[in-house]
Amino acid sequence: MSGPMTTTLHKLVLREMTHGDIEAVMRIERSIYPWPWTAGNFSDSLNSGYLCTVAELEGVMAGYAVMIFAPYEAHLLTIGIASGFQRQGWGSALLDTLLARARQTGAERVLLEVRPSNAAALALYRKNGFREIGIRRGYYPAGNNAREDAIVMECML
Repeated sequence: MSGPMTTTLHKLVLREMTHGDIEAVMRIERSIYPWPWTAGNFSDSLNSGYLCTVAELEGVMAGYAVMIFAPYEAHLLTIGIASGFQRQGWGSALLDTLLARARQTGAERVLLEVRPSNAAALALYRKNGFREIGIRRGYYPAGNNAREDAIVMECML
């Protein structure tokens, strides 16, 4: 589901991701996640019409997100804020905009998965109205052929 989306929040500019943004997105993705998405994951998301958003501060990419819509719900597939921009409220600003966009589409809730070991993300989601509703066993790779569970979270809109 795609459509015009440009929002400015305190110098943070949110716009739709393009294929030309994937290289910059991948630099952030690789720097913040031990098991990053691939460029193909982002390209496929764009080609599928998912809501793919980038966040820029004064022309510098600060973050990105990918969300998919289904009848009455949205699923936040990934969100990332570059290390130098973390813990400054930019993740909340991006998440707020995504939740507003989900409301506009008629979604009644937003779902996501998060690693139990990702304390910063868990805090961000809880602060923004998400609650834990389940566990997906062995969802994430964790090295040495191990797997990490995912906490499934929901935010009612």
